[in-house]
Amino acid sequence: MKMMIAEIAKAVSAENDVTGYQDVELTSVAFDSRHLKPGALFVPLVGNQDGHRFIDSAIQNGAQATFWQRGHANQPTNFPVIVVADPLKALQDLSRYYLNKINPKVVAITGSNGKTTTKDMVASVLGTQFNVTKTHANFNNEIGVPVTILDMGANTEVLVVEMGMDRPGQLDFLSRLVQPDVAIITMIGEAHIEFFGTRSKIADAKVEILNGLKADGTFIYDGDEPLLSQRAAMVDFDQLTFGRNGVNDIYPTEIHDQPAQTSFVTNKWKDFTFTIPMIGEYNVNNALAAVLTGALFHLRPESIRHGLNEVHLTANRTEWLTGNQGEAILSDVYNSNPTAAKEVLHAFAETKTTGKRIAVLGDMLELGVQSKAMHESLAESLNPALTADIFLIGTDILALRDKLAAKYPASALHYYTKDQLEQLTNDLQKEIQHDDMVLLKASHGIHLETVLNNLVN
Repeated sequence: MKMMIAEIAKAVSAENDVTGYQDVELTSVAFDSRHLKPGALFVPLVGNQDGHRFIDSAIQNGAQATFWQRGHANQPTNFPVIVVADPLKALQDLSRYYLNKINPKVVAITGSNGKTTTKDMVASVLGTQFNVTKTHANFNNEIGVPVTILDMGANTEVLVVEMGMDRPGQLDFLSRLVQPDVAIITMIGEAHIEFFGTRSKIADAKVEILNGLKADGTFIYDGDEPLLSQRAAMVDFDQLTFGRNGVNDIYPTEIHDQPAQTSFVTNKWKDFTFTIPMIGEYNVNNALAAVLTGALFHLRPESIRHGLNEVHLTANRTEWLTGNQGEAILSDVYNSNPTAAKEVLHAFAETKTTGKRIAVLGDMLELGVQSKAMHESLAESLNPALTADIFLIGTDILALRDKLAAKYPASALHYYTKDQLEQLTNDLQKEIQHDDMVLLKASHGIHLETVLNNLVN
């Protein structure tokens, strides 16, 4: 973004007179005083900590102005301040104003699994023909989506925005904020089932992404999922489906797994082979959503193929790395749920290696009363003949350890509590040989990224 304070003050209905500062130009927004760029507008959010306390740090690091909650103590003097009733709402209002000002096409993406990967693929495909801005990292909530919008350059033609949710109403708000031209739902899984109770209720919350979809917008979804097909029949939008079944608008007619990539052919272009730089047939579904989006934007198949082949993936999503001892590491440590874990375990077991396969698995969080059974269910995806050693860490994953004890020897089954990351790392490093493959998969709260960092640095 690039806006004068006077324009920002008007957009957020500032409650103070900014005369004297009106011509100060702001070029970004930030809510973390430690990580902002010179020229930033600081947004002091009030949550677990009060962001207003860090205004001095923000100024020292280059903030050029700040929102300030009406009546909050210690308002800065001799520094540009924009007084608002609520800094978060002001951030959201400013993003809505800026989105209307730049007026890009908007592609909004959600789903229990695959939304980040699909976001990366869609952005890469559309980026072959358009100026694209996409969600950075996991900036996909009520704070992150506005920041994503305000990160757009003035030349942005397409905004690809990821939307997460952990409660009803969240996607309704985000969808109405961005007013997408295209809404994509990758799939319905068990993520956050602790808060929703059933997959059906998760589906209800996911289709809230349609609440802000423009009247002439397009809904793209997994046509193999009855929970989505049933709800799609109740809305009046143009619709396109992807999946494995021949009734979908696009489906794979061939899939070829390779050590570090997956190739596929579709019914849409039978003479074209698309390749994605990641393993796992489950990632083909994410790619199909990107292919449909590219076709919707009138891209030629050559451009779509190039975009998929050159996609830059967000870190720690089925990312291949090389460890200190030369081992191949499949890092998928950002998050985990039963569907995603089973899919990556299957893909990992199918990947060829001259050494042995070692799986490091941590708790899958937010599964509620079904957690024990869902952790146990991972046992069906683990075979000693394919994955030789299992390292487990967490609390609920004890259920998986007990289930695996019937088919794995005790010497191959290792368990650690959440505070034993260092011990796990040390034991794992002793076990790994240079030609082995290691999978790391857990919910982010287990912090397997700490293990990963020790293995590669």
